[in-house]
This record gives sequence, structure tokens and C-alpha cells, in this order.
Amino acid sequence: MKLHEHQAKGLLTRYGVPIPRGRVAYSVDEAGAFAAELGLPVVVKAQIHAGGRGKGGGVKLARTFADVDAHARSLLGARLVTHQTGPEGRIVRRLLIEEGLDLAGAREMYMAVLVDRAQGRPVLMASARGGVEIEEVAVSDPGAILRESVDPLAGLRPYQARRVALKLGLNGSLLAPAADFLLRAFSAFVALDAGLLEVNPWLLTAAGRFFALDAKVELDDNALARHQDLVELRDVSEESPLEVEAAKHDLNYIKLLGGNIGCMVNGAGLAMATMDIIKLAGGSPANFLDVGGGANADQIRHAFRILMADADVRAVLVNIFGGILRCDVLAEGVVAAARELNVQVPIVVRMKGTNEAQGQAILRASRLAFETADDMAEAARKAVAAAGGTR
Repeated sequence: MKLHEHQAKGLLTRYGVPIPRGRVAYSVDEAGAFAAELGLPVVVKAQIHAGGRGKGGGVKLARTFADVDAHARSLLGARLVTHQTGPEGRIVRRLLIEEGLDLAGAREMYMAVLVDRAQGRPVLMASARGGVEIEEVAVSDPGAILRESVDPLAGLRPYQARRVALKLGLNGSLLAPAADFLLRAFSAFVALDAGLLEVNPWLLTAAGRFFALDAKVELDDNALARHQDLVELRDVSEESPLEVEAAKHDLNYIKLLGGNIGCMVNGAGLAMATMDIIKLAGGSPANFLDVGGGANADQIRHAFRILMADADVRAVLVNIFGGILRCDVLAEGVVAAARELNVQVPIVVRMKGTNEAQGQAILRASRLAFETADDMAEAARKAVAAAGGTR
């Protein structure tokens, strides 16, 4: 679950991570009132679930109250486009009004904690080259990104935090507060069951103080049962409406940009393989949709509704391995959905496993124009052709 910057910072303060003072505004009047409370200058920051806000015009310095008013009016309700939002952008519904820090002589660094799945443990990352160009740094000079692997049982040890700080050139009187910042940030990562905690820029002022000038936190959905107080931080307006609808029916759905073949598969691994084989056949999947091993006919119908709500879909590929989800149950759900929704796009069905023959018989008896395939390669070729050929 993604969080807004102001939410992430609010959580970091619980663990003693220093952040600039700020307030969240939902209106122009609130923005002005909070600026007066904090004192000028302030920074007016659009709150959306995407990076690149600075480059996209979503972070503005206000030295006067007239600036605050103008910036708030220009941002609230506007569609902010960044390199992470795609061309459709995101509507700005809230602003973070934050005190302006003195950046003269300051250093902008980078730090993050995430799970390295290859190692099966957390990793602390840091760089002396923080700021808006960190993605380019990671590509052009990967050696500039320091990595410290952390034992999941022992946690980040003080000597590890000091080692990272020293490699960043934070020695002398800066060593202890730098290591303390890293240790507190790591503690927050663990306590929140986060999948990612990123501070960029990690600011060192000329006066020797460290701040999380920007913060990004993503929580592990599977751990939210342990954090009922955090569930309320979810902002569904920032999520894809189709993904929100899918979650209501226990369906795992992710929209993919640029694709035109709707995929409905049971099992995440098979879903990934299905998308790969569509690409291999020259097509482009429009989504990831895993109905799960125990899906029923009703969930199949809901899955089809979601697929058909995507205007980009020109054909549907149903790829099912019949185990817990029997092929006859799948076929009944597909037929019911096709009739109920009056599906006009071609549907290619490949199913193997339990009650396969009964499932095939149900498809034939429906007299609907299903195409069937015996293997995944054939199914992918038929789906690509039905969607209009290679892209």
C-alpha cells in the first residue's frame, strides 16, 4: 500500500526521524492559513502517489502569501504529469505546506531500505548523490549507490550504520547523528512492515542537522492485519478504479499500459508466463489478472466485467490450469459472463486439467464464438491474431 509523502513523514516521526514542520491542506484557504502558522518561506508540495513531482511542477517555493495562494490555486484540482504517472497524470487533491529550510551550503544525499528478494533480507542503500537525478545516477554510475545487507534477525547494527555514514564522507561530529538517522529509519521500516522506505533528498544542512526532506513509504499489504491503524491511510482515489474493484472480489489485477490482450489466468506464475508468451507471439498483454486457484463462477464473471471495462482490450485470453478451480466451473463462468455482458471481443480459451472435457463441452454447447487452443503457444498466437496482429 502506497502512502502520501505527508503520511510517510508522519509515521517516520514516531521513530524519531527528523522532518521539516508541515501541514496538509485540502483548500486554498487552508494552504494560506498553514503558511501563516509555519512562517514564510514555505514549500507547496502536491501530494500524489508518484515520484518526479519536482520536475513535473508539483513542488513550488513560496516566499510571499501571494505565492502561496497562486501555487495552491494552480495545483489543487490540476492534473499533474510526471515520468511515473504516465501521460494521464494524477489529480492533485491535497497539498503539503512545509517550512522552507535554508539550503545554502546544504548537502542532498539519498537513503533507502528495501527487501532484497534475491538475498532474502533487507538492504540499506545510500548515496552521496541524492536529489531529483537519483534514477539517472543509478543507471549511469551504479557504483555511487552503496549497499549494506542486513541480517533480518539481528537488524541493522550500529557499526553498519557508521560504516555507511563514513563511506558517504560523514565523519567527525557528523558520524553519530548520521548513523542515528539511519538506525531510526531502519527501525521504522521494520516496525511498519514496510516493503520500501526511501528518503530523497536526505538533507544535511550547513548547521549540521539531518532531515528527511522527502519521504516515500510503501507498506506490505499482507501485513496490514497487524496494523489496523494504518489501513485508514489508504487513498483509493490514487489507485486504478479497476484494481480497486478487483480487490473487492479477491482478484489480483494490475492494468498494463499499451496492451490490448486481456488476460485471465489462475495462479501468479502462470499469469506471468502467459504475459511472456503473448509478448513472444508479438502481442502485448493489457493486464495481469490472477483469479486464484479457488475462484468460483461468480468471481469469473466479475473478472470479465473488469476486463471489459478496459477500453484498450481487443481480445481476451483465458489460460487456466484446472486444479482447485475445475475447468467446468471456469467454463460456466466464462459462458455466463459472455452472455451477461454481451462480450463483443474475441475470446480464446486454453484450459487443461480437472474436468477439462466437461469444460470444453460447456463451451461448445453455449454456441458462442469461443476459440480454443491445446497449448499456450497456440493460444497466444490466436489471441494476438484476434487482437489485430503483432504490435
